[in-house]
Amino acid sequence: MQLSEIKFACLDTETTGLSPLEGGKICEIAVSVSQGGRVTEEFSTLINPDMPMHPDVVAIHGITNEMVASAPRFAAVLPKLLSLLDNCVIVAHNADFDVGFLKSEFAQCGMKFPPYPVLDTLKLARKSGRFAKNNLGCIAADLGINPQGWHRAMADTKMAEQIFYYFLTILSKHGVQTLEQLEPFQYKRWKDLIAVNKEN
Repeated sequence: MQLSEIKFACLDTETTGLSPLEGGKICEIAVSVSQGGRVTEEFSTLINPDMPMHPDVVAIHGITNEMVASAPRFAAVLPKLLSLLDNCVIVAHNADFDVGFLKSEFAQCGMKFPPYPVLDTLKLARKSGRFAKNNLGCIAADLGINPQGWHRAMADTKMAEQIFYYFLTILSKHGVQTLEQLEPFQYKRWKDLIAVNKEN
């Protein structure tokens, strides 16, 4: 499918811990859906994780126990998420982290996480070889993207979205026009793939 025709759902989660296997839960989620570079829908909400957050975690994202006390639980947000992600390709920075937590939350709601295609801006950044550091805030700063609000879900989502479209702009100049052509750039060095494209 042509990239210009695909709906991309860029998302980010903030969590109570580093791993759902250690009992971590989602405490905030944001999604921005776009097509052809134009945002069509945005959604962000705090989520009550039904567990206290450690002060070390609060120090990272600034989300306190008081802030989530009256927030909806994940099960209440699930129908909205399914609607947003329908027929989308998920985009996230360090997507394995976010998808891992989403799979856990879906399972606790008695559902299997759908097999959405996933693109990871962290993997793209690493294989591009363009940045001294590949964390979200540093890449954003290198590209002149405002990193204000870093470590809150919507701010991180919008940064990742802009970084993703930056990558698409570059790769389109090298003939990358479809999802099938784009996906390998997460796993192989860009310069090697671009060289192959030129030879072909």
